[in-house]
Amino acid sequence: MTLALHYLDTGGEGTPLVVIHGLFGSADNWRSHVKQWQKTRRVIALDLRNHGRSPHVPGMDYVAMSEDVIALMDDLNIERAHLLGHSMGGKVAITLARLTPRRVASLIVADIAPRAYGHDHDSVFAALRRVEEGSPANRREADALLAEHVDEKGVRLFLATNLERRDSGTLQLRIGLDEIQADYESIMGARGGEGAYQGPTLVMRGAASGYVTDEMLSALREVLPEARVVTLDAGHWLHAEQPEAFRQTVKDFLDTLD
Repeated sequence: MTLALHYLDTGGEGTPLVVIHGLFGSADNWRSHVKQWQKTRRVIALDLRNHGRSPHVPGMDYVAMSEDVIALMDDLNIERAHLLGHSMGGKVAITLARLTPRRVASLIVADIAPRAYGHDHDSVFAALRRVEEGSPANRREADALLAEHVDEKGVRLFLATNLERRDSGTLQLRIGLDEIQADYESIMGARGGEGAYQGPTLVMRGAASGYVTDEMLSALREVLPEARVVTLDAGHWLHAEQPEAFRQTVKDFLDTLD
């Protein structure tokens, strides 16, 4: 069963750009990019299941998540869209493109390859559980709890975007942490769907990230044969580390199609 996802819609003309966040992210993380892109096109940024303001349900496999996105496109009467996905969202976009290529005008994949990855979020889960248990009164307290398990300030700031103030006055997580952790194997697994997506494709990767290495490119092109690969001077969160370069690369790619 598909879910009614929460989303932001700028309105506008032409083929829309649908933005799909990564693990522990949300549409809110993309507001600054959306503000710029909406000057020339309609942009929709969504919250995947168990993230942001979307419902919490069991099951995080890529077919289910891509079907949620298709259902949203149907509800908005969008026949075809440009898809942009970062990390986990990139796998959702690839899965959607393989399952229903006629709905995809182009594909933009940010720092992820269509393959399985190792388990490297143990410290993040521990940090989020600590916040859950600690019920911090403010963001300073929340950061101190996160810091017990995560050293990197930037990662802690990103995780803190999942906090919201409840009626009790404390900060609580708004993500479906139980559901995400229960199906973590699916999230770290390969994308869904079969065959290759033959449409125009941009793959952006961070030079300091290990998610899309040179050794992975041949296998990547088996699934995305039309992929143009662009490397930015950044790590995995390339859209946050190099925002202007990221936005411009996306705009240039879409402009060639328009």
